[in-house]
Amino acid sequence: MSSTKMTALEKEAFHTMSQRMASPEQKSIIADILQNDKLRGRDLLSIDDLSQDEILLILDAAARLKISKFDATQTLFAKGQTLAMLFEKPSLRTRVTFEAGMTQLGGSAIYLEGRLGERESVADVARNLDCWIDGIMARTFSQATVIELARNAKIPVVNGLSDLEHPCQALADFQTILELKTNLSELKIVFVGDGNNVANSLMLLASKLGVDFTVACPPGYEPDETILGKARKYGQVSAASIEITRDLKEAVHHADVIYTDTWTSMGQEEEAEKRRTIFAPYQINSDVVKLAKTDAIVMHCLPAHRGEEITDEVMDGPQSVVLIQAENRLHAQKAVLSLIL
Repeated sequence: MSSTKMTALEKEAFHTMSQRMASPEQKSIIADILQNDKLRGRDLLSIDDLSQDEILLILDAAARLKISKFDATQTLFAKGQTLAMLFEKPSLRTRVTFEAGMTQLGGSAIYLEGRLGERESVADVARNLDCWIDGIMARTFSQATVIELARNAKIPVVNGLSDLEHPCQALADFQTILELKTNLSELKIVFVGDGNNVANSLMLLASKLGVDFTVACPPGYEPDETILGKARKYGQVSAASIEITRDLKEAVHHADVIYTDTWTSMGQEEEAEKRRTIFAPYQINSDVVKLAKTDAIVMHCLPAHRGEEITDEVMDGPQSVVLIQAENRLHAQKAVLSLIL
């Protein structure tokens, strides 16, 4: 936006973004989401919890919620309900999008920060929350913590991030890909760098939807072996190719999507210098992007370590869609909440 006066287009955009929710003039295109009970009361701990049809249901709901973001109908989806947000790690996108999402759905959210299992057991936390509220979202260090919460709570539990998976991120990413690309079955997604929680969830989701998925990483930094095995099994059914390679240039050749993430996640700070050396050949820069298709998009789940896994030129370039991804965290998570609560 201009530092002096707004242009006519800027004024129009500002006016549009400043709209308040209003009742639709005709039948709302999102009203039936509330009537769909396929996922009602379910946990979302892993992409593996979802069938292909259930994934597509969430993505469809997310797309419609995004189009209808000023439709007051959505304020009925979580009316009177409360979500507990448990954070063992700090967060920007996860906290804001879940809290804003619950507010926009007509509910509310409570932020709780601290290491689970220290002051009282994870099971006791789950059982207490089960007495008071309607759902739990947990951002934890360990997948075992999320599983323990779900095992001891009757209300739905959503994995907001763990060491093993990041299912909500993967759903938002595929919402982004669907917005910008057409036929999923013809796409090639390449994840570059550490085979981490994001890579695990993306790989599972790609394998269930029939999307070719390649991870380019150094030896010893592959995705989880169990998840890799599951993804290859699902890929045999969906006709998705799931590959691991060391050759970055070969991997990105003719890629439709290039995806990267930080080389050092929270909890790995002591390994940061070692990882910078090991992953240096896997940086996403303009020379790497040129090897992909001319209309390839570049994705990053953020936060980014600019100048390490991705350069400023690419991060801020015309093929980067990182802010669309960030926005879609809100819509994808609203879809999940509206369908499970």
